[in-house]
Amino acid sequence: MATAFHEVRFPLRLSLATSGGPERRTDIVNLSNGRETRNSRWRNARRSYDAGSGLRSVADLYDVLEFFEARGGELYGFRFRDPVDCRSGRPDVPVSPLDQQIGIGDGVKTSFQLAKTYGDAAAGSLRAIAKPVAGSVVVAIGGVALPESSFTCDSTTGLVTFAQGHIPPIGAAVTVGFEFDVPVRFATGRIDINLSAFNAGRIPTIPLMEILP
Repeated sequence: MATAFHEVRFPLRLSLATSGGPERRTDIVNLSNGRETRNSRWRNARRSYDAGSGLRSVADLYDVLEFFEARGGELYGFRFRDPVDCRSGRPDVPVSPLDQQIGIGDGVKTSFQLAKTYGDAAAGSLRAIAKPVAGSVVVAIGGVALPESSFTCDSTTGLVTFAQGHIPPIGAAVTVGFEFDVPVRFATGRIDINLSAFNAGRIPTIPLMEILP
């Protein structure tokens, strides 16, 4: 039950006021000479959000309540669209099959995991992408875009699999572009609805936590 996940997305129109983003845990020890040592406690960042609503109609508030009940509160995970980070590249640039490199062909390997790299000249961080948006994945081998018929992508795992006759040859870069959702769960067992106006109200906080699906 710990890995139970529903392949549905939190309604986009109900998450316009979302706040949140990545979090990292670092242990910091101050030394007697004034320096400090730092050690990352987590291998990867973990994202958290608050999708609390502004003033909404009673119908919108009911949709949140219904979605919460259908997920069993914190029991089942679901998809969430991060409004800032939901593409293989920058949010203001169209998706391109050259956005992210996910492997180098060896002439035998047929499957590659979607991933996104964040970084600059000093360092980088690799993030596996497990929940791509169905139909959004585009692929290139050696810089040449492929037709959709030459590969498949499992939208529940992010695994790209090439058809026979299109297996990446030795030394060829496999690159991709995609849109994706973040797998999350509710980080609370309670939804508080405040009816602050006639036929309208708000849910002050709807905490969400990223999970491994």
